[in-house]
Amino acid sequence: MVEVFSGRTLVNKEGDLVDPEEALRNKVVGLYFSGGWCPPCRDFTPLLCDFFTELVEETEPPAQFEIVFISSDKSAEDMVEYYHDMHGDWLALPWSDPYKHELKKRYNITVVPKLVIVKENGEVITDKGRKQIRDQGLACFRSWVEVAEIFQNFKA
Repeated sequence: MVEVFSGRTLVNKEGDLVDPEEALRNKVVGLYFSGGWCPPCRDFTPLLCDFFTELVEETEPPAQFEIVFISSDKSAEDMVEYYHDMHGDWLALPWSDPYKHELKKRYNITVVPKLVIVKENGEVITDKGRKQIRDQGLACFRSWVEVAEIFQNFKA
């Protein structure tokens, strides 16, 4: 993930700039491609918020998981409104960053919402994060971590 966002800046909900190298190190990351204009996105985002809150904010120690929102909104104002009104306390790629188009291409995003789960270097663990959260709840995180560890051990 550090590699995927190398040289980029992310933002948090308060609008503060965040260094992705620090924020995403040693974490499983969900790349959340979504837009406020999209009814299925507005349906899934609250479920993702609950999942994230349980996993990261209510678990001791907190799970090594982060979400990066990549907006498909029509304007920066639309993105900010959707991000503040419906999203959890996770990170976002600034709306004005054209890198979102490269990410959509890299991860074959043709529809939203799409939650692509990746390991730290950007390799895909699953592109079915949304379905897995709906079907398995918190249990899917354990399988994501296991896949990430298998990748890591395989390359070692």
